[in-house]
Amino acid sequence: PSVPSRHGAVKAEDTFKTSPFHLDLWFYFTLQNWVLDFGRPIAMIILPLEWFPLNKPSAGDYFHMAYNVITPFLLLKLIERSPKTLPRSMVYVSIITFVMGASIHLVGDSVNHRLIFSGYQHHLSVRENPIIRNLKPETLIDSFELLYYYDEYLGHSMWYIPFFLILFIYFTGCFTPVAEQSRMPVAAVLLMGPSSLYYWYLVTEGQIFILYIFTFFAMMALVMHQKRKGLVLDSNGLFLFYSFIITLLLIAGWVGWLWNDKTLRKKYPGVIYIPEPWAFYTLHMSNLHTAREGL
Repeated sequence: PSVPSRHGAVKAEDTFKTSPFHLDLWFYFTLQNWVLDFGRPIAMIILPLEWFPLNKPSAGDYFHMAYNVITPFLLLKLIERSPKTLPRSMVYVSIITFVMGASIHLVGDSVNHRLIFSGYQHHLSVRENPIIRNLKPETLIDSFELLYYYDEYLGHSMWYIPFFLILFIYFTGCFTPVAEQSRMPVAAVLLMGPSSLYYWYLVTEGQIFILYIFTFFAMMALVMHQKRKGLVLDSNGLFLFYSFIITLLLIAGWVGWLWNDKTLRKKYPGVIYIPEPWAFYTLHMSNLHTAREGL
């Protein structure tokens, strides 16, 4: 048998090893995703503004900083627990790119969310926003569009592409020849709901449906390929695969619900129409909250 190096030579004997369900890692992973990623804009809106002045980092920014440290650590721990020796060099490069992209996003997202307090509306494009289109000189608008590009495009790409790549790399090691090991414990079934709902938020808010669906198709192709070899998914692989399936159903329901929303249709033209949750919030929910406060 070949001797594995630190950077990923596959051992001949580790192909048929398996591992128990990583309840601790998946729980921490899901919890920190909900608190530090989904919860950061909510914390910024709810907490008193005088605690975090507009010219200083917000509570959400500190959440984002913690996310940028904890998430790559958990991803590395997940890779370490794979029963298969995985390509370490690819994992390291992906983690480095992930941290860089998430950090770029931290800055752009911080400014963009702080603009909400000045009347910025996320369901409108940069140039269509009332607080932006009247700026003088007009070159300032280009600067805000650059900020939006770093936030929504470059930051998201460098953040999410390595994120899904690492999950797929881990997924390649989640196969076993023992059919009895292809079942999920009750804890995994209960955790699958929050995990799937977070992936729905990640795909819709991050506008990364193409990346998500390609990753899902790659998973399906791998499952069918391994099935021909007599291999099936273990509990960790099933958890990840079923979470992606439920996520697809949630995305379909979200799109169907907002299919006839003319304002969001204008913001998200083209064949793939998947509105962002925060665009929906600034269009519909924020006005509702303002009306309630007026009462």
